[in-house]
Amino acid sequence: ADGDVLTMDLAVSIDGWVADAAVTTQVGTVDDEVSALIDSTRRALAAGIEKAVPQGRLGDISAAIGAVAHADGYRVNTDFGGHGLGRTMHEDPHIPNTGRAGRGIRLRSGMVLALEPWWGLGTDELVVDPDGWTLRLADGRVGAHTEHTVAITDEGPRILTGV
Repeated sequence: ADGDVLTMDLAVSIDGWVADAAVTTQVGTVDDEVSALIDSTRRALAAGIEKAVPQGRLGDISAAIGAVAHADGYRVNTDFGGHGLGRTMHEDPHIPNTGRAGRGIRLRSGMVLALEPWWGLGTDELVVDPDGWTLRLADGRVGAHTEHTVAITDEGPRILTGV
């Protein structure tokens, strides 16, 4: 319906390897507050991708993502976040959407990560629907989610789910 917010989170398996991507958009009439929220997750994703380099730390990615959210005034849930990808959808490591730079595992060429900033207009508390997949903000307000699958290469981050 006009004014709805739609998130599409898609995963594909090609030759046994999994990729994961998500986008949030508005249907019809655009709400400026929701537009700012969606833009925040997109900018946070770009900031996280920049930190997906060999010899970096996992916390560098989390800190870059979280810095955008906090600067924009959003609260971040640390239970859900990005993850490793390979032959299965959710592999180690878990990648919180906020953290401290210089901490966590060392990143290396060949790692494939799903980076997925996810926050909303209200609480940072998330509820999982009975389907086991759908996430909602506990206060019922609007959330936004943006995601890409990123390979860490010696030449820098490579977005595998870009169009």
